[in-house]
Amino acid sequence: MDFHALMQTKEYDFLRTNERLGNRIMLLGLGGSYAYGTAHPGSDIDFRGVTLQLPSDLIGMTEFEQYEDQGTDTVIYGFNKLVRLLLECNPNTCEMLGLDEEQYLIKTPLGQELIDQTPIFLSKRAIKSFGGYADMQLRRLQNAIARDTLPQEEKEKHIYQSVLHALEDFNRRHGGGALGGIRLYIDKAENPELDTEIFVDANYRHYPLRDYSELWGTMRTVARDYDKIGKRNKKKDDNHLNKHAMHLVRLFMMAIDILDKGEIRTHRKDDLPLLLSIRRGDFMLEDGTYSKEFYEILGEYERKLEEAAKRTRLPDEPDLGKVEKFVERINRYVITGE
Repeated sequence: MDFHALMQTKEYDFLRTNERLGNRIMLLGLGGSYAYGTAHPGSDIDFRGVTLQLPSDLIGMTEFEQYEDQGTDTVIYGFNKLVRLLLECNPNTCEMLGLDEEQYLIKTPLGQELIDQTPIFLSKRAIKSFGGYADMQLRRLQNAIARDTLPQEEKEKHIYQSVLHALEDFNRRHGGGALGGIRLYIDKAENPELDTEIFVDANYRHYPLRDYSELWGTMRTVARDYDKIGKRNKKKDDNHLNKHAMHLVRLFMMAIDILDKGEIRTHRKDDLPLLLSIRRGDFMLEDGTYSKEFYEILGEYERKLEEAAKRTRLPDEPDLGKVEKFVERINRYVITGE
């Protein structure tokens, strides 16, 4: 597919006409399955990028984090937000720095400089960030299968564990304290359609409203996604589950590369035979569960990640001094043009 030609169509006019985009875009590249190399004829087309802040974002009163166009599934982050996510080794944004050359649709000199600075963002935080995303994918598989095979009381335990993990990840990203004011537990249901359900006791004081909203949104999303993925349309949902299973393994692959080699490799061309085999459903059994071979593969990658975490030469934390200098230089250019 000619993505450069697609980008010039009317559907993507916002790339040229929006004041925050246009010649302010530093990087724009492929996302999703086209970035990984796992696309098939029906795959969605995702573009991901980063754009310079406006001067008013830095010394004025405007704020900007990201631009989204839902019609084309395009997300373009503001530079400052992207940096914050990269410091956390966020998988969705790390991917942007590890594309093959031909997968970039826009790459300015500043965009190339951002790619060249990849090492200053990498740290052992990748263990938790990529591992956390992988765990979420695994729980999606477990929850979807459990929805078909387990009694409601056991299903509720799956949701409970998923919510706990999501809260742990939230707490890590927000510097701790979030779990100190909240208690989750399972008890006899108030809902007449359920046997048991999850309850919340919460006690907060002087807690930032935006963080509070995100906290509750995180829990709501986990429960909602569980219910959605559990409403099984066999063929359609099996395809989704196989996609989750493939991404689960891919996340381990990428994390191991980061820890062992200090590099981000988004296009998994050397791993495609295995990834596409999982995507096709070669490891899914007729009852919708996964074969012993799949879990052996998964166990092997979990072991490899643990070993890579022990031997990695990456620092515990990213090099904030170098990151600050880089961010200051880019944002000074926004203000002065120099």
